[in-house]
Amino acid sequence: MDTPIEYSIVKQKIAESGLAEIGKASIRELKALVNSIEKATGKSFVRMEMGVPGLESSKIGVEAEIEALKNGAAAVYPEIEGNAELKKEVARFVKLFINTDVNDKNCIPTVGSMQGSFATFLTVNRMYAEKDTVLLIDPGFPVHKQQLKILGIKYESFDVYNFRGDKLREKLVSYLKKGNISCILYSNPNNPSWICFTDKELKIIGSLANEYNTVIMEDLAYFGMDFRNDISKPGEPPYQPSISKYTDNFIILISGSKVFSYAGQRIGVIVLSNKLYDLKAPDLKRYYTTDSFGYSMIYGTIYALSAGTSNSSQYALTAMLKAANDGKYNFLNDVKEYGEKARIMKKMFTDNGFRIVYDMDEDQPVGDGFYFTFSYPGFSGEELLHELLYYGISAISLSITGSERTEGLRACVSLVSRNQFSDLEYRLKEFNKNHSGK
Repeated sequence: MDTPIEYSIVKQKIAESGLAEIGKASIRELKALVNSIEKATGKSFVRMEMGVPGLESSKIGVEAEIEALKNGAAAVYPEIEGNAELKKEVARFVKLFINTDVNDKNCIPTVGSMQGSFATFLTVNRMYAEKDTVLLIDPGFPVHKQQLKILGIKYESFDVYNFRGDKLREKLVSYLKKGNISCILYSNPNNPSWICFTDKELKIIGSLANEYNTVIMEDLAYFGMDFRNDISKPGEPPYQPSISKYTDNFIILISGSKVFSYAGQRIGVIVLSNKLYDLKAPDLKRYYTTDSFGYSMIYGTIYALSAGTSNSSQYALTAMLKAANDGKYNFLNDVKEYGEKARIMKKMFTDNGFRIVYDMDEDQPVGDGFYFTFSYPGFSGEELLHELLYYGISAISLSITGSERTEGLRACVSLVSRNQFSDLEYRLKEFNKNHSGK
């Protein structure tokens, strides 16, 4: 068959990979397969499988970290609870860009948001003996399920696609009324679908968190990257939408990886509400020396996991947040390129017979950002992923994200350069030409 990437080589490399079903491959497994095809053919793929930054790191952070290392930061253990200046700037950032008040002590640096979610799962699920199950609002980041499996923590999940708006309340109540849900996790904007909860939906989630005494884990890895609203001016509305407007049972995860393109240094923060930090939960004493949630999180969980977060990366994040807080650094200007690329790429797909899978936020179209989802008539997601490899296009199957829209794939725009757009358009046209009659 005549395809942009030599058919026989792709077929051979798929066989050699040992992957029984390409559509069920993890992101890293798929990455390794595509690497092997590129090496064998000498042709570059349009790489959309990895959700990694594709822009330069903030120079403000890099320069601050270099200076910290020169001043001996590498020789000193970090404070487990975090650098005092960083904690201060995180609290300021939350106030200025979310309009939520939190105490400095509640802001705890972690080794990326991945450690933040791991530490939160571990601690929250020890607060109350009867609350031993996490509820995941899918589609979501596949590694969160992996973390829960490793921890031996039970979880339930549902695809939110058919439960937007008022329907969300009834769906959440069906789980919460069992009395065993310790916390609810979602990302906003969402990885992988890029849907964003509306204010009505956040209010529903918050009111139920209060009613059922359930912690909300709000993953803001893509902070402010719903470019339909410009939240970049500190202390001025609009603000980053957040559950913290409607409940004080919240933990916010903020990442340095995407917004500041600082992924390599593994720096993030968890922000506990004032209520949660000081909360006394006697069942914590089954695992910790105290019944205080905040103390247990820092000196129990974080201490045991990593004894703190890299000193130098804390200095980097402090500098970036301070510049943003002081209005000297518009951090969202640096990442608007993702939205622009998504707008152009989505049109290329839809012009060539593809469809956007998660296309609406209640009554308005989903924004353009770091991810988008697509399908092609007549193909399951797994079939489409497999077939696109012969056309030099890689993505991941929505089926591994907890999505029920199994016909779809997730595309990440970050690693696709503009000089690849002509290749992408040609390959999509060839695909459509060869499959439009299926």
